[in-house]
Amino acid sequence: MRWRGRAFVVAVAGLLVAAAVVLPTTQAVFSAGTDTGATLSSRGDFAVGPLYKWGLNTTPQQSPSQVGRNTTWSRATAGSGHSCAVRTDYSLWCWGTSSSGELGLGIGASEYVVGPTRVGSGNYSQVSAGSATTCAIRTTSTLWCWGRNSSGQLGLGDTASRTVPVQVGSAGDWTRVATGDTSTCGVRSGGTLWCWGDNTYGQLGLGDATRRTSPVQVPGTGWAGVSLNGTSVCAVTTAGALWCWGSNGSGQLGLGDTADRSAPVQVGSATWSSVSAGSQHTCGVRSGGTLWCWGLNTSGQLGLGDTTARSSPVQAGTGTDWSTVALGNADSCGVRTDGGLWCWGSGARGMLGTGDTTNRTAPTRIGSATDWSSIGAGVQHTCGVRGDGTLWCWGYGFSGQLGKTLAAPSQVGSVTSWQRLAPGRLNLCGLREDSTLWCADYNGWGQLGQGDYLVRSALTQVGTAAWRSVGIGQYHVCGVRSDGSLWCWGENSNGEAGFGNTANYVSPRQVGTDTNWATVSAGLAYTCATRTDGSLWCWGLNSTGQLGLGDTNDRTVPVQVGTDTTWRRVNSVYGASCGIRADSSLWCWGWNLRGELGLGDTTNRTAPVQVGTDTDWADVQTGGVHTCALKTDHTLWCWGANDNGQLGLNDSTQRTAPTQVAGTAWYSLSLGYAHTCAIQADTSLWCWGFNGTGQLGLSDTTDRAVPTQVPGVRTAYVAATWFSTYATQFTS
Repeated sequence: MRWRGRAFVVAVAGLLVAAAVVLPTTQAVFSAGTDTGATLSSRGDFAVGPLYKWGLNTTPQQSPSQVGRNTTWSRATAGSGHSCAVRTDYSLWCWGTSSSGELGLGIGASEYVVGPTRVGSGNYSQVSAGSATTCAIRTTSTLWCWGRNSSGQLGLGDTASRTVPVQVGSAGDWTRVATGDTSTCGVRSGGTLWCWGDNTYGQLGLGDATRRTSPVQVPGTGWAGVSLNGTSVCAVTTAGALWCWGSNGSGQLGLGDTADRSAPVQVGSATWSSVSAGSQHTCGVRSGGTLWCWGLNTSGQLGLGDTTARSSPVQAGTGTDWSTVALGNADSCGVRTDGGLWCWGSGARGMLGTGDTTNRTAPTRIGSATDWSSIGAGVQHTCGVRGDGTLWCWGYGFSGQLGKTLAAPSQVGSVTSWQRLAPGRLNLCGLREDSTLWCADYNGWGQLGQGDYLVRSALTQVGTAAWRSVGIGQYHVCGVRSDGSLWCWGENSNGEAGFGNTANYVSPRQVGTDTNWATVSAGLAYTCATRTDGSLWCWGLNSTGQLGLGDTNDRTVPVQVGTDTTWRRVNSVYGASCGIRADSSLWCWGWNLRGELGLGDTTNRTAPVQVGTDTDWADVQTGGVHTCALKTDHTLWCWGANDNGQLGLNDSTQRTAPTQVAGTAWYSLSLGYAHTCAIQADTSLWCWGFNGTGQLGLSDTTDRAVPTQVPGVRTAYVAATWFSTYATQFTS
């Protein structure tokens, strides 16, 4: 498989593979990888400096941020983890996650596209992004859908997902389409309304709860527009009448109660110009330009100045100049006739665009621009188009749905005392010179160690203890404190925290009572650590033998790997584990899909096996399905998958045994999922492999098959992860 402009995520035992970094050991005389032996810094045993990042920008955008520099956008839509937009030439572009093919680019599950990428060659007039499903109308008035189809929401007569646009029936008179969680509705030119997909709550409006996998006409005619999000549907007729049906547990149908409806019911007798359905709330604009909202209001998403739910429409403010409104899960945004943008409701992850994460219970002006022409609200992010044709997105962006990358190194914050880094799949932790630990970004499993699940866009200190080693797995973190105690927190579904259970923890908790831990490395739902006596211990997920215990049984507490007590360092990240012993021999075990164990084959190993017979290895790092290692003579060797040139051998040929990369002055290295970065003796930084999110730092997104110098960076420490690269740059 060849990655082109996207990242590919491999699933192991139903979990996504994660990135982590092996951190220090003081036993080595030659510093490599993320080791803290002697460095080229004048500081001696570690480099201290400002933190730089490049690649995928996973930081939530709390204010509208322009996507690229193109100025020919006409309308945008936001889904759950993806976004789509149409340009003035009617070309359709999508980006973000492709969990079920919803980008329409022919790529499969769990792939990512960070920047807008054109969907085929067809011309489109309208697009709607739902939950892993996308539907769009072409300029020929034909309807096309793709993505998740578990409930028949694509309207293709079956429940098979599609990764490219497929025409729905043969009709050529579609005018509007709207996709929700698992249902879809559309309007045709004769004013007929059609719905299909899941119908658990009667959201198809057909008077029953039977699922449909092809479009079925909803009774009545004269329909003009339709909106659905979740399991509720509202539609406006050409005469301005508002009708709603489906789920009504929060009063979102506006009918004065909380009873579900399986057929359209008119909402009052007022005349409406537009309506937008959120997850459990609804807002609409009446013909006089007034704004009315109803339904769930826990975050102030009704804009009524409070958090009280309403089961009937209530006017938001006194304005009479509202033009359009778009609703997300718990947030709302609207555009007024003067082109001003206003948002209210949940401010989590910056999705209101107000520059912070504070909830707003009343419409709040976003910036000073007066040329907003189109907005589309998703689950936790929003995108909009301005009058000058520029495209803007804000809110949650961990799946690339904001279309933001840092193609060249950019400093993170103003602190200049960073010494070690540990980036994970969606978050970052770092140690400062004073041994304090700081973490930021995604916190869905409490992996920031703050006692909650709130996202932190800035690096935030974890307690007050002094730390000497830290490793981030997919959604868990483990660290060794200066007193030799081991602490873990975050996800623990497979026992990766080592507490003898599978309960999750949002604050650091000590693993046992021992105080002789030296280093720790956290990977995909598993953890390995060394003790000061040289013994190696692993625990957590063991589906491919990555714990090295001779079997594939999970462990919920640390278990010693063999009886050897000469382990100098270990790297356990994506499912393959490798370590170096005191005699400088190299040993690997676990997942071997692409020959990443370096044993000349692709057979998994459940216990450590020596790689060759050489005894001059200095450091080893594992990537997604490739591995690289340094020898004491400063030569660099790589093996495993090479689809994007991540082995640095000027080709894309897989290797199942160590193969030397050109050069004899390599000093340290770090591997991302499909890219590699290494430092030479003069502290210059070189990267190669997959570059779809700009993670090579070369100001473009072109892959490299040979080591290429990153301009302007001098560092003794680099850490690569899924889509990004970090370095502590101590000189320029």
